[in-house]
Amino acid sequence: MTRNATSYDPRTMEQRRAHYEVETELAARLRNSSREERRNLYTALYDELYEKVPDHPLLTRPASAEDTERQVAAQLRLIRPFLGPDTTYLEIGAGDCVLSRRVSQIVKHVYGVEISDTVAGHADLPANFRFVFSDGSSIPVPPNSVDVAYSNQVMEHLHVDDVADQLRNILAALAPGGIYICVTPNRLNGPHDVSRYFDKVATGFHLKEYSTGELDKLFREVGFSKTTAHAEIRGAGFAIPVPVIVFVESILDRLPRSLSSALAGMPFVRKFLGVQLTGTK
Repeated sequence: MTRNATSYDPRTMEQRRAHYEVETELAARLRNSSREERRNLYTALYDELYEKVPDHPLLTRPASAEDTERQVAAQLRLIRPFLGPDTTYLEIGAGDCVLSRRVSQIVKHVYGVEISDTVAGHADLPANFRFVFSDGSSIPVPPNSVDVAYSNQVMEHLHVDDVADQLRNILAALAPGGIYICVTPNRLNGPHDVSRYFDKVATGFHLKEYSTGELDKLFREVGFSKTTAHAEIRGAGFAIPVPVIVFVESILDRLPRSLSSALAGMPFVRKFLGVQLTGTK
């Protein structure tokens, strides 16, 4: 489970600038890397970031028990309707596996996919949980075996050349009729990484932020048969036709940047635009 590193940042602007300069330099290396180089770069560059930016919010302000429970509850509200005792569940970017552990109490089998194997040796992982190491785009689980796949704050961290590959691999992992639920920040109210303080588009480790329309197009291009968008407002979830969101996004895209950003950043609009896209195999 991934937290937005800039959702709360008490540092001074000078500290943010120092972080920004390190992260954008490392991100440029990742953007300019070859596919073969990226097999190891994802993990190596994140490790380098945390070494060079010791005041990174994810290091200095770990989530409290209350924060973690709130995040898990919000994610469960989204995915719980799709889970049952016979479900095989796959989480891409499982992180500390807090959500996957909770889901393991509900479903038959859980796969947790990560680019780092630091959680693989934990002896207290549930018996129905299997950790899977990925190079960033691979999904090394049996084909046609997953009923529900889920990722939260992952897509924006992928190199643009790896996104379609990962989507194809997720699709191959899904059983017929299986679904992939993808949550990622909308570029229209971004950037959402540290570059938000300095740039108009993401230039840090959010290698690319997407609109719902852009992500929907990618889902369909790789072969998902159907897509559905969701939004959560005041704790209640709603299914929204993708064309409705795409229409709103197209209007915002035509407005001057300052006006578009102001509108997209309004609390209700932000909730409406939050990218929660479900693709069906």
